[in-house]
This record gives sequence, C-alpha cells and structure tokens, in this order.
Amino acid sequence: MTTPNGTSKAKDDSSTSTESSATEKGEKKRIRALEAKAVAEATATADSQFVPSVSLMNSTDPMAIMKQVDGLRDLTEYEEKESVYVGRSVPISAGGALEIPIQVGTPGSVVEYAVENKQYDFAFSITAERDDSVTLVKEKSRVDASKDGPITGKFLVGTVPCWIRFKFDNDFSWVREKVISYKVTVTPPSLDTLYAGRRRRAKACLKAVGDDLNSADKRRRAANDQLTLLETELEELKLEIAQKARSLQAVRDESKWCTERVKLRSEQKELLEDRLENGWADERELEKDSEE
Repeated sequence: MTTPNGTSKAKDDSSTSTESSATEKGEKKRIRALEAKAVAEATATADSQFVPSVSLMNSTDPMAIMKQVDGLRDLTEYEEKESVYVGRSVPISAGGALEIPIQVGTPGSVVEYAVENKQYDFAFSITAERDDSVTLVKEKSRVDASKDGPITGKFLVGTVPCWIRFKFDNDFSWVREKVISYKVTVTPPSLDTLYAGRRRRAKACLKAVGDDLNSADKRRRAANDQLTLLETELEELKLEIAQKARSLQAVRDESKWCTERVKLRSEQKELLEDRLENGWADERELEKDSEE
C-alpha cells in the first residue's frame, strides 16, 4: 500500500520505529549520565567527609591509617571490572533465613541489586559492616516481589573494606518455604575516580590527623606542666618526710631515755622511802645489839 505522497507505509513505520528507538536510547543515555553524575557527587561527598575509625586513630602502626586512605595501593594493574553474584531459585525454609555476604574492597563502588520470588512474601534487609561499625542500608521489611515485580536498588560504598550483607527472612512463616532469585552487581569506580578519591580522603584524613595532633600536643603540654609540678611537690614531700623521719627518731630516743629515767628514779624513790621509813640495816643492827 502506498500513501498519497508515494511513500510506502512499511517504510514510514520503519522510520517511526527507528525514531522511537533513538529516543529510547537517548533517554537511557541521559539517565545513565545523571546516575553517573549522582554517583560521582556522592563519592566526592563521602571521600570529603571521610573520618578514620576510632580503631585506626588508636593504632600504633603509622601505616594502618594509610591503608584506609590509599585504598588499592597499586593501581597500575587496576581493572574496572564488574563483579556479579547470582542466585536462582534459592529456597528459604519455613521459619529460616538466608544471608548473602559480599565483600567490597574498592571505595566508590556501586552495588546494584535485583530480587524476585515466585510467590508469597518474605522479609528483606541490607547492612554494611566495617571494622567498628554497622550501617543499615535497607531496613528490614516484608516485601512481595511476586506481585510488585523485582525489588531493585543501588547504593554507593564509600568506606572499605566493607561486608555488604543481604538478608532474606522467612521467620514469620512456619508453614511455607519461599524461593527467591537474586542478582547483585558490584561496579567499581573508574581509575580517575580512584585517583581523585584517595586525594580527597587524604585531605580529609589530614584534617582529622592534624586536629588530633593539636589536641594530643595540648594535652601533652598540660601533662608535662602537671608532671613538673607533681615532681617538685614530690621532692618537697621527700624532704619533709626525711625531716619528719629525723624528728620521729629524736622523739623515739627521747621517749626511750625518759622511760629508762622514770624506771630508774622510781626504783631509787622506793629505796629512799624504804630507808626513811624503815631505816638503814646497820642502824637496825646496832639497835638490836644495844637492846640485848
């Protein structure tokens, strides 16, 4: 069939289809560009707000904190390669749970997931675990992907190393087994993003280290002042203790001398009183002889 202008309808339909396809591709490209921009901004924000963990700040190894800042230390062999984790028709027993742990070692990685089940609902949550903290990425909630379609989402991992744990719970059902399928894709950042990221982390970490350095130095000076004061007071106390020890010994000597003197004088007093009251032995002897 030919249209009034002589162009075949099939050709016209093909042109419309091509235009529609181009529009769709353009829209997808625009969305990808917006997503890339959002990820770049989120990565930059995460890197700029980077704060070393308490365990890292308290580590006596100077390189411990550098490992966190450097991320992948050798980027010469870095490959921007996705990691995909897939599970198909995985059963979750009645009253049971399934946990999928995925380790992310590159800062700025984007984790994208899609979960679906054949029938019935289940509970789903996501956490990110690091050395000394746990971040709740997705709060536990009951979902029904059999009705609502695949559950999808994506998020950025700023601080590594990090374990992302996808947990599927069937604990509210003691009768039905649930069957789920999942796909998790971890997309690492570009090499330029890694370069920029570790510089931002270094700047943020430098501030944290500098602030802690100033605080520690201030405390050190205060402690040294207190140390000098206490050492001076201790020396004064030592001198005072030595003086007190000498005084104590003098008092002890005095007490001993006085005790011995009291004992001596008490004995002498008794002897004198006895003589004055009873007389002397020779006197009593003479009196006895004269009486005879």
